[in-house]
Amino acid sequence: MERAISKAQALVEAMEYIRLFRGKIVVVKLGGSVLDDLELQKKLLKDVVFMATVGIQPVLVHGGGKAITRAMNESGIEAQWVNGRRYTDERTMTIVEHTLIHDINTPMCETIKQLGCNAMGLHSLSSCVLFGEPLRLVDAAGKKIDLGLVGEVKSVNGQLLKTICASGTIPVIAPIAIDRAGGKLNINADTAAGKVASAIGAEKIVSVSDTHGIRTDVNNPDTRISSATEAEIKKMIETGVITAGMLPKVEACIVALEGGVGKAHIIDGRIEHSLLLEIYTEEGIGTQITK
Repeated sequence: MERAISKAQALVEAMEYIRLFRGKIVVVKLGGSVLDDLELQKKLLKDVVFMATVGIQPVLVHGGGKAITRAMNESGIEAQWVNGRRYTDERTMTIVEHTLIHDINTPMCETIKQLGCNAMGLHSLSSCVLFGEPLRLVDAAGKKIDLGLVGEVKSVNGQLLKTICASGTIPVIAPIAIDRAGGKLNINADTAAGKVASAIGAEKIVSVSDTHGIRTDVNNPDTRISSATEAEIKKMIETGVITAGMLPKVEACIVALEGGVGKAHIIDGRIEHSLLLEIYTEEGIGTQITK
């Protein structure tokens, strides 16, 4: 009886959030172990389907860095890294595209369909919604850094995304952009998610990976920050509290917030129902970032 009552109480608590977010778009960026562990991925996609069932319009953006590295190793190609980004030549781009689309995007769409929701893969071999140009970086001496076919998003087909969402279908976006000449560019998935959220006026962006959120001490789980403002986040970047793998996630959140998105969240996808707990409960489970 107590278990049944607690379930009912959870539903009542969730009701207010369901009502609040009904009809709103939420961008979910999937990365880390979620992409390698198919059982974990299925559980998280079931939560995404739940969101769609109760009226939220989810948009998924996924990464695939680990899978790309494995595919390159199997092909006898050693990954080269420049300023933390994968140098991408034509041969590498072929592997990136095949891995992201055939090994990650298509199976993800099939899983969503099996769970009872329509899904549409959006990438360079279907309807691409990301458009960009080569990423240009310079070093401290002002010398240009060659990253090959690594790009940055310059525009997003937000109207197509909104139309797909309104039809009850979940868009699933692979981080590949098309340039002006029709060429393909390898895009950082976190950055892509931030640009997508901004372009479609999402209510929230949620980054799902292998971290409980932002910590003041990266080695101490008890130092997790449950909520922070954009100004506080920028100060943590300046003081070195936020570095390395967390940086692109946080920067994507800031891009989204500055583009008008209501809130950004960083959560650990390895925790069961972390996505629902972050959206539908008062306590939350990761770090939320506000303007």
